[in-house]
Amino acid sequence: MIVALITIALFTLASAALAMSLRNLIHSALLLVASWAGVAMFYLWAGAEFLAFAQGLIYIGAISMVVLFAVLLTRRSVAELAPAPDGKWRSVTAIYTGCAVAAVFFGAILFTPLNFSAGPARSFTVRELGQQLMGPQAAAVLVVGVILTVALLGGVVLAAVGRRTEKEDAS
Repeated sequence: MIVALITIALFTLASAALAMSLRNLIHSALLLVASWAGVAMFYLWAGAEFLAFAQGLIYIGAISMVVLFAVLLTRRSVAELAPAPDGKWRSVTAIYTGCAVAAVFFGAILFTPLNFSAGPARSFTVRELGQQLMGPQAAAVLVVGVILTVALLGGVVLAAVGRRTEKEDAS
């Protein structure tokens, strides 16, 4: 069991680290999908099949397509891009950021009180979760869906307007 967890963790972290280090946005977006698949594998390993299904459906399916479309619609030519920052400063910034994130994680882990006297946690069935989402939380789910749709359409409109003005300037 622990070997499977280590394998899943290494796969997830390696794909996420590689996604951050590549300069090609399409490759980075595809590696981000692999990282999300690693998170779904972790959910399966932990016995949370519903969360694994949701991770696959929402992140691997929907959000990865939105990211890929956004990257494809907003790509600029290499000549328009500003020169990359010095590699030394980029490395130093990455190290400082990594240390800050690690400090926050370790602080959260060390200073979180554990309450074992409350007994085992109640588990919810998929039916109960569905009833909550489609019952009292239905308005929140609809609002989130509308916000995400508007954001996607706004990105497409901005990309289309930017390309149209570039073509008009060229002629």
